[in-house]
Amino acid sequence: MSTLQAVQQALERVILDPNNANWLAIVKGARNGAVYGAKVRFPHALVMIFMFRSGTVQEKLSLIFKATRTHATNLAKYATIYKSMMLLLKTINGGKEQSFDTFLAGLTGGYLVFGRRSKRGHVSSVSKQIVIFVFARVVLSLAKLSIQPRAGIIKNPQLTKRISHDAWPVFAALSWASVMWLFRWYPETVQMGLRSSMDYIYVQSDHWDSLRTFIVHNK
Repeated sequence: MSTLQAVQQALERVILDPNNANWLAIVKGARNGAVYGAKVRFPHALVMIFMFRSGTVQEKLSLIFKATRTHATNLAKYATIYKSMMLLLKTINGGKEQSFDTFLAGLTGGYLVFGRRSKRGHVSSVSKQIVIFVFARVVLSLAKLSIQPRAGIIKNPQLTKRISHDAWPVFAALSWASVMWLFRWYPETVQMGLRSSMDYIYVQSDHWDSLRTFIVHNK
């Protein structure tokens, strides 16, 4: 047996030992957070930066790497803090998970990873995007929960079904109406990435001075 095989078998014994499962789950959570963050951010940054950012290729590649690293690092840190807090709270409560453990663990991780500002007082655009992404889905989930007879304020199953059917068209229309109004009159309040996309579609489409700038490029 080679030294490499011996090391591999020793590591296998460690990671498959049930006694190590709790802290190894934290390590695996950090790994999965980093991998997922990189997979999600890299293609998004690649497209957005090369399409909408000015600068040299080297500068753009640097921005892509920085955004990917930030996204992957943030999710890895959050997973580590969240799972560590869950383990700590479970240990404190005698090995049993309480109903608010996830909320407290999420609160701690959310503040430490996404809520704190840099030394210059800034919050990274990547962190803002992640939080906004999560917030939007939380609102949708709470809206669904609010009309569930077993947990929400609507107890009539038929009324729940009717609201579920009709709510999306209203939600979609109001969302687009609101964002267009904000973009027109208070553009500085709109998130930078969304503002840039909307400017490209709705403002730059009003200007051209040749066939080339009408069809091929805006400028």
